Amino acid sequence: MLFTSWEFLLFLAALFIVYYLIPKRFQWILLLAANVFFYVYAGWRGCIYISVTICSSYLISRRIESVHNRREQYFLAHRAELTKEEKIAYKKLTRRKTRKWLILCLVINFGILAVLKYANFAILMVNPLFAGADTPSIYLNLILPMGISFYTFQTMGYLIDLHRGKYPAERNIFKFALFVSFFPLLVQGPIARFDALNKTLYKPHDFDVKQISFGLQRMLWGYFKKVVIADRILVAVTALAGDPDTYQGVFVLCGMVFYALELYADFTGGIDITIGIAQVLGITVQENFNRPYFSKDIAEYWRRWHISLASWFREYLFYPIAASRPMLELSKKARAKLGNGFGKRLPVYVATIVVWFITGLWHGAAWNFIVWGLLTGLIIIISQEFMPLYARFHGRFPSLRDKFGYRLFQVLRTFFLMSSLRILDCYRDVAMSFRMFFSIFTKWNWGQLGSGALLKLGITAADYVIVGMGAAVLIAFSLVQRRGSVRERLCQKPYWLRYGLIITLLLVVLVFGAYGIGYDSSQFIYNQF
Repeated sequence: MLFTSWEFLLFLAALFIVYYLIPKRFQWILLLAANVFFYVYAGWRGCIYISVTICSSYLISRRIESVHNRREQYFLAHRAELTKEEKIAYKKLTRRKTRKWLILCLVINFGILAVLKYANFAILMVNPLFAGADTPSIYLNLILPMGISFYTFQTMGYLIDLHRGKYPAERNIFKFALFVSFFPLLVQGPIARFDALNKTLYKPHDFDVKQISFGLQRMLWGYFKKVVIADRILVAVTALAGDPDTYQGVFVLCGMVFYALELYADFTGGIDITIGIAQVLGITVQENFNRPYFSKDIAEYWRRWHISLASWFREYLFYPIAASRPMLELSKKARAKLGNGFGKRLPVYVATIVVWFITGLWHGAAWNFIVWGLLTGLIIIISQEFMPLYARFHGRFPSLRDKFGYRLFQVLRTFFLMSSLRILDCYRDVAMSFRMFFSIFTKWNWGQLGSGALLKLGITAADYVIVGMGAAVLIAFSLVQRRGSVRERLCQKPYWLRYGLIITLLLVVLVFGAYGIGYDSSQFIYNQF
C-alpha cells in the first residue's frame, strides 16, 4: 500500500474519522490495529520478523529493567553500609549483566536484518573463493520485510538507551508494539526515539482543528514534491542512467542535477507525508531535514540530511567506537610515533570510516553503496585535515564569510560533491560510475544540449517547465522557512489568501501530478532500505 495510492488515502480517511469518533482512551489501540492492517496488507510474511523483533526486544527490555530495579533496591537497603568503591563495583557488575542481555538482543535483531538483507551479497562475494569463479552462486529466496532497517534501528536504539538507564522500559507489550510498528515511520523513517515519541504516541488527543489542518497541509506539500516533481523528473534520470554509452559528458552532469532534485523531492516529500499523518493524529514526529542543499560543507550537509539516521549512527556507533579502549590505545601509540595532533584525531578518523562503511552498507547490499559510504567518510576526513588551512585562509580574508558570492560558492561546491558521489547510486556499478563521472571533463559535448537531446529522455518541454517551476517553489519555500514556520505565517493571513493557496496547491497536485497506471505513483526511493 503505497503512500501515493488511492487505497492508502482511503485507509487514512477511514482512520482519521474513526480515530476522533471513538473514546479517546482507545485511540492508541486503534492505531495498533491500523499498524497491523497496514503491515499485513504489505505482506503477511513480514509480520513474522517484526513480531520477533517486538517480542524479543520487549522481553529483554523487561529483563534489563529488572536488573536496574534490583540495583536500586540494593542501594536503598544498604545505603548506610556501602562504601563508594563498593557502589562502583556493584554498578559495574549490574552493567555487565545488562550488557549481556543487550548484546543478545542486538545479535537476534541485527542478525535477522543481516541475513535477510545481506546473505545473498555475502554468498556472491564468498562463492568464488570456495567454488570457483565459473560456478553459479546459490541464492536464498528470502523476502525483505517493509521497513526492516528502520524499525530494527529504532528498536535497538530503545534497547541501548534502556541499558544506559535513560528511561524505564515500556511495560505494556501492546504499547511497545505500537512504538515499533507505527505505520507512517515504516516506509522511510524518521528513526524515532522512544523518549520523544512516547510523549504523544499514547496520549488521548482531542479534535484540534489547527493541528489537523497543519497536518493535512504538510501532507499536501509532500504529495506536491513527490508526484509533481520527483516522479516527473524520474523518467529523465532513468533514461540517462539506463543508456551510459549514449549519454556521457554534459548529460552526466544533467543527470547529477536531475537525480539530486528527484531524491530530495522524493525523500523529503515522503517525510512530509509521514509527519503530516502523525500531526493529524496529534502525534509529534521529529524533523528529518533542515534545508540540506544550503549546506556549506559535507559535514554540515549530513547534519541536515536524514537527521534521524545520522544522529543514530553518531550516538550509538561513532562515539562508542571513538571513545573505546582499543581506540584510546591506538591514539596513545599514534601520538608517540606520528605526533600529538594526528594521534588525537586518529580514533575519530577510524570511527568515521567505520560509520560510513556501515552507512553505505545500510543503504544496500552492493559495492556501489559501500564505495559511496567510504568516499563520503574519506572526504569528511580530508575536510577536517584541511580545517587549519581554511582557518588561515578565512583569517587572511575575513570579509569573504559575509559575501553572498562566497557563500553561494560554498553551497554549490557541497552540492556538486554530494551529487558526484550519488553517481554511484544512479549507475549502481562502481567502474561505470567512475567512468561516467570523468566523462564530464573528457567528453565536451555541450552543444548537444541545444539540439533537443533532453527532449528524447521521455519527458516533454512542458514537463521540464513544470519541474523547473516546482524547483523554484522549493527554493523559495526553503528561503522563506528560514524566518519561521510557513504554516504559522500562512495561518495569520486572510482566509481568501490562505485557502486560495491551499486549493491551488491541491489542484496542481491533481492536474500536474505524474501518475502511473491506475493513478498509482512510483514507490519512494528510501522504501528499498
